[in-house]
Amino acid sequence: MADITRRLGLRHLRGAPTAHIRHHRSGTLVHDGPGLSFWFRPLSAALSEVPVDDRELAMTFHARTSDFQDVSVQATVTYRIADPAVAAARLDFSIDPDTGAWRGTPLEQLGTLLTETAQQHALDVLARTPLSAALVDGVAAVRERVAAGLGAEPRLPATGIEVVAVRVMALRPEPEVERALRTPAREQIQQEADRATYERRAVAVERERTIAENELASRIELARREEQLVEQRGANARREAEEQAAADAVRARAEAARSVRLAEAEAERSVKLAEAEAARTALLADAEAARAVRVARAEAEGARELGTARAEAQATWLRVHTEAGVDGPTTLRALTAGRLAENLPHIDSVTVSPDVLTTLLTRLAPGGSA
Repeated sequence: MADITRRLGLRHLRGAPTAHIRHHRSGTLVHDGPGLSFWFRPLSAALSEVPVDDRELAMTFHARTSDFQDVSVQATVTYRIADPAVAAARLDFSIDPDTGAWRGTPLEQLGTLLTETAQQHALDVLARTPLSAALVDGVAAVRERVAAGLGAEPRLPATGIEVVAVRVMALRPEPEVERALRTPAREQIQQEADRATYERRAVAVERERTIAENELASRIELARREEQLVEQRGANARREAEEQAAADAVRARAEAARSVRLAEAEAERSVKLAEAEAARTALLADAEAARAVRVARAEAEGARELGTARAEAQATWLRVHTEAGVDGPTTLRALTAGRLAENLPHIDSVTVSPDVLTTLLTRLAPGGSA
C-alpha cells in the first residue's frame, strides 16, 4: 500500500521499490515506474499500484483418482507481475488518493485465476492415475503437469503474470484410506520387528549358551590347573621336606662334629687346666711348705733367741739379787710374781690399800720379816 500525505489540498505519494506506480492526470500518463515519489491533485489524478515482487500462493484442493478415491493436494505457486501496464489494464489495481488502499481485490483475482488453472491440470492428471500410483509418483507428476499447464495457459501472459515456480508439498488420501493403506505396511514392519526381536532373542540365547559353554570350559580349565597346582604344591612340599631333612641331617652331623670337637677341646682344656692347677697347687704347696719351714725356723730361732735372752735376763736378775744379798725364798717369790705378771691380763689400774702397802714396805725394808 502506497504512503500518501495530505498538504493544503495536495497529496504526496511515496511508493515502495517493489510497487509499480502509474499516475494518470486527466487521462494522460504522468508518472510510471517503481518506487516513485511525487505530488498530485486528488481530484484530477488516477493512481494504480501494481506489486512487482515474487509472491507465494498456497493452495489446497481435493481431487479424485481413477479408482474413485479422494485425495487432497497441497501446492504452492510462486508468481510475479512481469508487465505492470498490462496487469493494471486487465485488473483493477487502482488505489484511493486519500488512503493509498486498493479499491478492489486484484490479488484475490490473481489467486483465484492461478488456483483454478493449477487445480484443473492437477485434476486432469489425477483422474487417470490410481491411488497407489498417485501416492507413489503423484507429487512429481502433479508438479510437472501443473507447471506445464500454467506455462502454456494463454490468459496468464495476457494478464501480465509470469509463473516462477510450482511446488507440490503433499498428496494425501482420506484419513480412513490412509489408515487402511498404512495397515499392511505397519503389519509388515511389525512382522519385521517381531522377526528382528526373535532373531535378537535367538542371537542372545546363542550368545548366552556360548558364554555358558565358555564359562564351563573356563571352570574346567581352572579346575585342571588347580589340580596341577595342588600336585605341584605337593611335589614342592615333598621336595622341600626332603631338602629340609637332608639339611637337618647335614646340620645334625655338623652339630655332632662340632660338639665332638668342642668336647675334645673342652676335655683338652680341662686337662691342661687341671695340669696347670696341679702345677700351681704344687708350686703353692712347695712355696707354702718352704714358707712354713722358714717361718718355723724363724719362730724356732726367735724362740731360741728369746729363751736365751730370757734365760740370760733371769740369770742376770738372779745374779743381781744374789749379789744384793736377797735370800732364796724372796727370789723365788719375785720370779713367781714376774711369771704371774706376764701371764695376767692387762690391768688398767690397781688399788692398793694402806694395810697392803704397809705390809709390802715392811717386807721390802731391810731387816723386815717375810
